[in-house]
Amino acid sequence: MSVGSLPDIPARARFQGVCQILQYNWPMYVGGLLAGAVALFALRRLPLPPLLQVAGRIGLTLALFWLIASIIASWFIYDVSPLCQWTWVTSSLLEKPRTWANLHAGLDESTPSLLALFPESRGHVFDFYDATTMTEPSIRRARQLTPPAIAPQPVSAAALPLDNGEIDAVFLFFAAHEIRRPTGRLQLFGEIYRILRPGGRIVLAEHLRDTANFAVFGPGFFHFLPRAEWLRLAREAGFSVVREQALTPFTRVLVLEKPVAP
Repeated sequence: MSVGSLPDIPARARFQGVCQILQYNWPMYVGGLLAGAVALFALRRLPLPPLLQVAGRIGLTLALFWLIASIIASWFIYDVSPLCQWTWVTSSLLEKPRTWANLHAGLDESTPSLLALFPESRGHVFDFYDATTMTEPSIRRARQLTPPAIAPQPVSAAALPLDNGEIDAVFLFFAAHEIRRPTGRLQLFGEIYRILRPGGRIVLAEHLRDTANFAVFGPGFFHFLPRAEWLRLAREAGFSVVREQALTPFTRVLVLEKPVAP
């Protein structure tokens, strides 16, 4: 959907980010606590072999640590860091865009801020959620519990409804990893390349499948993609990486630019 300006941006509550993470992923946290309680009961009451006792205690310690660490990290990322203030977006662009597109998979908290940052521009908001391939229960809960302030236009990630070279900037915040097939991600990046003007930019923000995210999210970090995958997509779609920024130890921004023909 094409949007104009929005007069007011709702203020974020103090613990809004971490509360949303708990809402979207509550079965994982409840299941983790129940599994921990069962494991603790077994370790204390059952005559387990010593080796199994040690393995059980290590597993229980890691599970409880990751449950707590993921909550603290989420609070830091979404409530303490400048991430959800979105003002950092302007430093990723050479100039204010006249036209832009914000692409997401149903959870969109950035569009009102983008409208405030670029009040004289023309924005498009697209939702490329596909229920047949994006089967994570957490994303379905996020879509139900946090409806977007600006109604998006549903689209296919492989066919964006814009003309060639129509857009100055594309924003892709914590959404592209929901496309689980590598070919699907490359199709999206190819479409973005098509709609961007020469010199236009993608501002991509993502968690990475790296040591820092493993430290706080444990096996959950497999849901993220490694930095090498984003670089592969940029290279194969024809973009150059012009900037890379770590907003927090757990989130990374890549700014990709469509080359200008000589």
